[in-house]
Amino acid sequence: MPRVTEAVNVAVLDDYQSVAQSFANWSSLFADVRTVFFHDHVADIDQLSARLELFSVVVLTRERTKFGADLINRLPNLKLIVTIGMWNAAIDLDAAKARGVIVSGTTGGNSDATPTLTWALILALTRNLYAEAASVKAGGWQVGLGADISGKTLGVLGLGNIGTKVARVGKSFGMRPIAWSQNLTAGKAAEAGVERVEKDELFGSADVITVHLKLGDRTRHIVDTRELELMKPTAYLVNTSRGPIVSEAALISALQNRRIAGAALDVYDVEPLPPNHPFRHLPNLLATPHIGYVTEGTYRSAFPGIVEDIQAWLDDAPIRLMNAPSRAE
Repeated sequence: MPRVTEAVNVAVLDDYQSVAQSFANWSSLFADVRTVFFHDHVADIDQLSARLELFSVVVLTRERTKFGADLINRLPNLKLIVTIGMWNAAIDLDAAKARGVIVSGTTGGNSDATPTLTWALILALTRNLYAEAASVKAGGWQVGLGADISGKTLGVLGLGNIGTKVARVGKSFGMRPIAWSQNLTAGKAAEAGVERVEKDELFGSADVITVHLKLGDRTRHIVDTRELELMKPTAYLVNTSRGPIVSEAALISALQNRRIAGAALDVYDVEPLPPNHPFRHLPNLLATPHIGYVTEGTYRSAFPGIVEDIQAWLDDAPIRLMNAPSRAE
């Protein structure tokens, strides 16, 4: 028998493209489940807590909204948080556990989505596509020269699943992939067909550096002024991982002073990116709005999984738990 007999309110946050409703059969939930889709982003905690006060279930579209202890403790009716994926740094799992709030995730999705975007950014950046396309739209024609990548060095910062896939594509383009992270061994790198080097060598010798580390205390600002100063003036930096891994202030300075040739970013310290942020205006920066995972395949897998999570919780048999709160009797 279902554990919930009263009406249940479900909030789906940050549905930017207004597509969440179409990717799953939300009507398959019990008739007394009311689902509301929010298409805007609210960062102010007072506004957000007021919006969510009556909801028992909150669905997060990845890490678009931070769900820390300060917010969780202001939502008296909250019982379940559901997120795309089985890891979400925006959720304070300990705070949820302390409040008896269950957190469930989803599996599946397109594991090639972020590596594909990474290479789209590398190619667009090195071939100057953003400036060339803008020139055509403005009535102009060729405005610059693209950089060749064959025979160049690809520096991979973090050789996990995504970094390994990016490195393999680099080899197919004739690049020499090298890699570094705190825990990477020469043996593990060799298994992926990549040479492990020390951090300084990676920054000093790579023509393109691509970031694929997980954000944590050890990796926050692991790319700072010192690392950027080691880079060649002809080198490029690409980050599709998490914004705070690269110091925004240091990168802005490096780009403004033409210390490096350019950068491409899909992730930022604050998202959505503030309207007047320098990253919106720098001519040697290609910026995309955190779309590494935003593909049809990912959504077709994720949102049905979210509905399954909610139904399992309603049936008193929650699945795909990311925390294990003690539930009040």
